[in-house]
Amino acid sequence: MGSVAVSERFEAAVKARRPLRVAVFTTSYPRSADDFSGRFVRGTVENLQARGLEVEVVGPGSFRDFGLTANNGAGFIGNLKRRPWLAPLVLVSMVLALRRAAKRADLVHVNWLAGAVVAAFCGKPFVVTLHGSPTAGRFHDLGLAESAPRFVRWILSRARTVICCSERLATAMRACGLQNVRAIPYGVHVPDELGREDEPASVLYVGRLSPEKNIDVIAEATEGLPRIVAGDGPDRPLLPETIGFVGPDEVSELYRRAAVVVVASSAEGLPNVVLEAMAHGKTVVATPVGGIPTVIEDGETGLLVPVRDAVALRAAIEKALGDPDLRRRLGRAARKRVEGYCSWDRVTDSTVAVYAAAVPEAARETGIRPGVRPAVV
Repeated sequence: MGSVAVSERFEAAVKARRPLRVAVFTTSYPRSADDFSGRFVRGTVENLQARGLEVEVVGPGSFRDFGLTANNGAGFIGNLKRRPWLAPLVLVSMVLALRRAAKRADLVHVNWLAGAVVAAFCGKPFVVTLHGSPTAGRFHDLGLAESAPRFVRWILSRARTVICCSERLATAMRACGLQNVRAIPYGVHVPDELGREDEPASVLYVGRLSPEKNIDVIAEATEGLPRIVAGDGPDRPLLPETIGFVGPDEVSELYRRAAVVVVASSAEGLPNVVLEAMAHGKTVVATPVGGIPTVIEDGETGLLVPVRDAVALRAAIEKALGDPDLRRRLGRAARKRVEGYCSWDRVTDSTVAVYAAAVPEAARETGIRPGVRPAVV
């Protein structure tokens, strides 16, 4: 009888638990089904919500952005550099919007270094995710870690945890003197079935058509080959056949059709396109920048080529296009790699563990503990 009473009290306590409340701040978030910007943030939000967390997004539309978050390929920092006089106004608008959301939250989760500046005024514990995005130019995370480590440490020192999208970025943050740093990759959905490749075998590029992506190199290396391009940006004239930005379902269909997926950037964090292509069992030919070498081992889970080497890129693409057995071997290994490294279950587990460590009292109230999935309420 006593054990039944204990069990009933436990069940009543579980039902009485409230969800952990998180305010997520971002300057990049999809505004429509076809919008690529901030898809990695949206994926995190949706999977946290599926675990029973209450997540409020403070993104474009929640604050007055003066057009600085426009999806034009330049990114927030790039747009701000063109109109720096707007910085004080947009900062005040962001701070006010985040403070409103933070009143209802146990924890604030911000994105990018700029987000950490905003979070410093929100009055709540916060964690920050760094993405290593190259759109910030010399102000991107890795660049600043090398050129201004004290500045980076000063900005991020108030964060309970600094989450980095790759181990390389995490190592750079630790070198700045930060202690509480975690490497958590982007999550990726691994489809149950793989599609049939186009005949003849084709090469696919998905993403912004902007200088840091070395679109000129891709155009030269793939000239005359069957190629599919999905994206837009200032370098569109170099790949005029692009179909523009398309929605997630259409992108998945492009992955199914492609034999090879190419990424030739000079700088990256950990590109979603690399993880998604690998999840679809595709051969990825990429440059060894940012977090890409974390998931692609040359000749094992993909092919790596030097930055801005169109001849090497062409050779690697032709090698893969001409050898179906090689593509199958690399594709199987790539798929296995992302399944074990960045499935959404693993990534969400790690993120929830960070939250539990950042706000232990609120975590206890909600039944969340590191390594234990919260009950869905």
